[in-house]
Amino acid sequence: MTFLKKIPLLGWIVLAIILGILAGPVMPAWLGGVFMTYNSVFSGFLGFVVPLIILGLVAPAVAELGKGAGKWLGITAAIAYGSTILAGLLAYFASRWLFTASMSGAGMQSAGEESSSGFTPYLSVVASAGDSATEIVLPPAIGVMSALVLAFVIGIGLTSFHSKVLFRGLVEFRTIIEAVIRRIIVPALPLFIFGIFLDLSASGSAMTVVSKFLFVALVSFALTLVVLLLQYTVAGTLNGINPFKALWTMRDAYFTALGTSSSAATIPVTLESTKKNGVSNSVAGFVVPLCATIHLSGSMVKITTFSIAVLLLTGGDVSFGAYLPFILMLGVMMIAAPGVPGGAIAAAAGLLGQMLGFGEMEVGLMFAAYIALDSFGTATNVTGDGAIALIMDKLTGGKLSVLDKEEAAEVAESLEPALAP
Repeated sequence: MTFLKKIPLLGWIVLAIILGILAGPVMPAWLGGVFMTYNSVFSGFLGFVVPLIILGLVAPAVAELGKGAGKWLGITAAIAYGSTILAGLLAYFASRWLFTASMSGAGMQSAGEESSSGFTPYLSVVASAGDSATEIVLPPAIGVMSALVLAFVIGIGLTSFHSKVLFRGLVEFRTIIEAVIRRIIVPALPLFIFGIFLDLSASGSAMTVVSKFLFVALVSFALTLVVLLLQYTVAGTLNGINPFKALWTMRDAYFTALGTSSSAATIPVTLESTKKNGVSNSVAGFVVPLCATIHLSGSMVKITTFSIAVLLLTGGDVSFGAYLPFILMLGVMMIAAPGVPGGAIAAAAGLLGQMLGFGEMEVGLMFAAYIALDSFGTATNVTGDGAIALIMDKLTGGKLSVLDKEEAAEVAESLEPALAP
């Protein structure tokens, strides 16, 4: 048992995929139905809890940022959000260019289509009542978009009324939500993904999907490097320094994040590397902890590239007009994503279903793909924080006023719950 506990989540995901592919063709229909039942129950629970995840993460995140709503905080947040959105746009256009010809309408069924594997769940958990007697209706307590709007209303309201009681309640509710992600959703993922690939393998689509996704993974990794080069080109140009040298100086933060898969755990190394690039202590101490929670350009690249691939494989709409709102909303969700493996994709699951029409299979594939590249996304996030620190160092002249320092201290104090491992 001790050995099993030491296996990382990625190891369980890889094992689930392999076993699912191998077992699909030989799995008896009755046993396959058991795994499909598990997947239906898990998917139903995820659909119920996703709006709560959005409310529990976004509302306190907005309130925390608002508590120190000074000029430099607003500028830093705007740059971080802009960087994340631009990373998503780059990933979108690159994915459309590279994936369209090879993936359009091939590989797996679109959301809502019945499986051709022959595996039928004995019990289904659905959001709305149907005709089947084996269905359990579990509607979400609130819709995805309603939860997002409510989160902003509460969060922005708290910045005006400064209710310590309500703010403390939101922080404690976030702790509950993060516990649900860490203790229920994440541990349940490997068996859920096993069921997804069991179904795909039995229907003859598994190897096609895996081969396509390996190519997407390579493209996603390459795009994270391009994003870093662009970020440091802008930062280096503004500061009159060699962008490649500045990026190389951040190598310790990059490789530390590869090992920890945590932006928060990498903060001390990121701070040290940022200061080596000439960023002042006050600016680095303000920007790096803040961006550890709001700047997720690497995560944006991963989710965008894989979601475009899934849409192409299922024949979904990948037009720019249809996809741009998803990128803009995903940038908001990335700000509130919890720092646990799979946390960002769990927070984004609601948008994948609401805005892109993803079903159980598509969401399962997104979880598997995201976790497989989790450490590379985190490494991109923290290394990009150094570029934003360079930009802010130039804009502030290398120092913050006394008032700004007080606001920075308030922000750091309010972010402590979010940065806790």
